[in-house]
Amino acid sequence: MNCKHFTDNLLEAGIDEVARGCLAGPVYAAAVIMPRDTLEATPYILRDSKKVNREKRNVLRDYIEENAIDFSVASVDNHTIDKINILNASHLAMHRALENLNVEPEFLLVDGHRFDPYFNANGELIEHKCFVGGDDLYTSISAASILAKV
Repeated sequence: MNCKHFTDNLLEAGIDEVARGCLAGPVYAAAVIMPRDTLEATPYILRDSKKVNREKRNVLRDYIEENAIDFSVASVDNHTIDKINILNASHLAMHRALENLNVEPEFLLVDGHRFDPYFNANGELIEHKCFVGGDDLYTSISAASILAKV
């Protein structure tokens, strides 16, 4: 499987969220840094989690967790969603996932059309780019989509 990246040489983290359309319950987000080199063969191609059945998502979750440089999953509960709204809660979950990474990315690939700028622990902005349908475009976003879903 060839990893698809946006930049030529920056350490990229893909970010995606799930459960944003849910009426009750938490929203989950994942951040994943996938290696740049060609990974060993996987039985399934990484893609948008909504296009992969549960059995395949579970296999891919194991594959991602074994092969990713780093990954993190975070959530925001329904009480916070009620206070700050679902869009802000989605961005908060994404920021929490980024904060929990052990490896700091140099660039962020975000699934969707909006994202609140993210500043690292030193207060430095980490540049990002949003992609509608990004979970079918970039490996790290696809991986984040899978992990957030499971």
